[in-house]
Amino acid sequence: MSKNQTIAPFLKWVGGKRQLLSAITKLMPTDFNHYYEAFVGGGAVLFDIQPQKAIINDFNAELINVYQVIKNHPEELIDDLKRHKNESEYFYQIRELDRKASFKKLSSIKKASRIIYLNKTCYNGLYRVNSAGEFNSPFGKYINPNIVNDTTIRAVSQYLNSNDITILNGDFETAIETSRKGDFVYFDPPYVPVSNSANFTGYVQGGFDLAEQVRLRDACIRLDEKGVHFLLSNSSTPVIHELYTMFDIHIVKATRAINSNAAKRGAINEVLVRNYS
Repeated sequence: MSKNQTIAPFLKWVGGKRQLLSAITKLMPTDFNHYYEAFVGGGAVLFDIQPQKAIINDFNAELINVYQVIKNHPEELIDDLKRHKNESEYFYQIRELDRKASFKKLSSIKKASRIIYLNKTCYNGLYRVNSAGEFNSPFGKYINPNIVNDTTIRAVSQYLNSNDITILNGDFETAIETSRKGDFVYFDPPYVPVSNSANFTGYVQGGFDLAEQVRLRDACIRLDEKGVHFLLSNSSTPVIHELYTMFDIHIVKATRAINSNAAKRGAINEVLVRNYS
């Protein structure tokens, strides 16, 4: 089946996998039944391979709302995106909405429109929340950001509706519990930080600590025991190598563009872990 090139990520997301797609797809099994992605994020892998049967999940409710709105209300979303302005004062007005009690009353379409707008206009396109779960990335001062990407929104909507795609918002273990032998699971969790300052867990309130990494490893062991193939991305750190020592570990080079210090944006080692050959 030929791929639709207009089906692509509609958000820039921390740890996005666009640059690693060739390495990831090269290591994927050539044949599988259902595709599972428990930390879907911006969906770079999903939209690249375009499976006909998939279960996608993310713990970030705001993100999953955008997927649901793109699937069910693409035209209303596009119309709402057109009202936004690329201006600093307006940006902060929209950013502050999640600090107000009235935020809960916003429609799902308005919330999705807000996230896309903030993502396209905030500094470095970095979705980040504080400990209270409030969006806190500053204005990006871009000259002409692509706020209304109607081609991508319509293409993704058509893909989600014309295939058997289940969209979940919850824990990764719950998302994969229906997987069976012959299925394939791709994990792209928040990475183990390579340094104390490189903590990228701020995309969802609560973070993803070492205990969560161990729980994810244990889930991988259970998948392996029931004959489900999995591929997992993470940072190439001693703790990850130790956790997954029983599996096949590939080291790949990745360029991380999201860093407030431009000098620290460069090629770093990441790992792709799998339980098949």
